[in-house]
Amino acid sequence: MNQLKLIAFDLDGTLLDSVPDLAVAADQAVRELGYAGVSEEQVRDYVGNGADILIARALSQSIDIDPELSPELRAKGRELFDDYYEKSGHKLTHLYPQVKETLAELKQAGFTLALVTNKPSKFVPDVLAQHNIADFFSDVLGGDAFPERKPNPVALNWLMEKHGCTPNEMLMVGDSKNDILAAKNAGCASFALTYGYNHGEPISASGPDFVADNIAQLLEVIAVSA
Repeated sequence: MNQLKLIAFDLDGTLLDSVPDLAVAADQAVRELGYAGVSEEQVRDYVGNGADILIARALSQSIDIDPELSPELRAKGRELFDDYYEKSGHKLTHLYPQVKETLAELKQAGFTLALVTNKPSKFVPDVLAQHNIADFFSDVLGGDAFPERKPNPVALNWLMEKHGCTPNEMLMVGDSKNDILAAKNAGCASFALTYGYNHGEPISASGPDFVADNIAQLLEVIAVSA
């Protein structure tokens, strides 16, 4: 960690609690298709693998997707979800405590900060701008930036190549096993937050290098390790 140069952050469940808006959009979408609605509590377990998986889980009323769902139904659900989510204005989404302060300190300390999210790219800029955190990031990579999403390490590998970093110079900060596995697959360390979305499982079970209840603890980890 004393060689750390580049820090990649997940978005939903790490920097932002976006589930309230996602849940409303998912509920509206599945109800329009004649399916039972979903609650915010359900959606907290369903998020983390991209919007296609989220809407399929909502239609299935389970984290395990119903294999009987047709591709056409899933595609229509995704289309409705995107429309409702875009119209939401992200009014219910909010930053977690000390996110902005932590990003500001890291940026001021000279670290390169990047965003790597499974969220569809088209929704990311508005959300970042709305919460005044867009300027902290040198790179913003949405879930469709590459053919594969986290836990595939393609985005992290791309960042390391772009910034001339080795795995021991990079840290992944996230809240789900997809973030931790992406870090492991890229060969870099991971810092996990307990408050996010991890399909109802403790994030410690994924074996991150560091576990914290508050993102500001990242500053302590870097200072102690430096």
